Amino acid sequence: MLKQPTTYECQLAKLHERGCEISDEAFCEEILSKVGYYRFSAYFLPYKTVDKKYKQGTEFTKVYSLYEFDRKMRHLLFSVIEEIEVYLRAQLSYFHAHKYGSDGYMNPDNYSNRHKHETFINRINQLITTNRKAALVKHHITVYDGTFPFWAIIELFSFGMLSYFYADMIGTDQKQIAFDSFNTTVSKMKSWLYCCTNLRNSCAHYGRLYNNVFRAAPAQLQNVNSDNKRTLFAAILAVRALYPDKVKWNGVFMPEIMSVFYEHRDVLELSHIGFPDNWEDLVRK
Repeated sequence: MLKQPTTYECQLAKLHERGCEISDEAFCEEILSKVGYYRFSAYFLPYKTVDKKYKQGTEFTKVYSLYEFDRKMRHLLFSVIEEIEVYLRAQLSYFHAHKYGSDGYMNPDNYSNRHKHETFINRINQLITTNRKAALVKHHITVYDGTFPFWAIIELFSFGMLSYFYADMIGTDQKQIAFDSFNTTVSKMKSWLYCCTNLRNSCAHYGRLYNNVFRAAPAQLQNVNSDNKRTLFAAILAVRALYPDKVKWNGVFMPEIMSVFYEHRDVLELSHIGFPDNWEDLVRK
């Protein structure tokens, strides 16, 4: 039988009953009304005991600080991953269009054997239909009878579809993109793209980063091991590996992430996000 909905007063009482210390009940109720009890309760997980109570000293304000850390990290990481996505799109469109022509992406011969061209074309048609009111789509339907050069259609690709496109490229093409644009190997790039896609989706849909086990684990990254390979730390190292601007990473992103960590230093347990004590040196590019 499904649980029944509860009032804010009942939710507050449940927190009290489980051992949460609440110094300002009005503030607590305000946060529950803005965030939602179900979403917020996930941040209590590190404080839970075996009997579903909370550890002694669990304060609502501390749990809220964890929630705020998560929110700020999502915002920060989403903006960084956006830059990777735009860069990857630019590299793929330039390379592919110059090698195979403006409509070479429509030719199944320009892909590896794993490529399912009918599925790919169906996905493109779905993108065109979904974005039919966008100026880009209207223009190519009106002026070019619904045909799109690769550098235009790729603007509709999600990060996941960009990764899918790269994974289906001919091996020699993959190697050239990986080496020339990211200074890495194909196997590493595929793995890191998958991690970035997973992290990007978590950030876009307000998923929890703190004390979370990620589905994707980056391959062949220094300082990533069996203990931390599915943590926020490993995911950020994958982002760092693909980020195209070392100066901006160190000069802009690092000060921002350090500021967030410092602001919430009193509540953060580095082990819950896989970060070692010397994480600043390891995350710097």
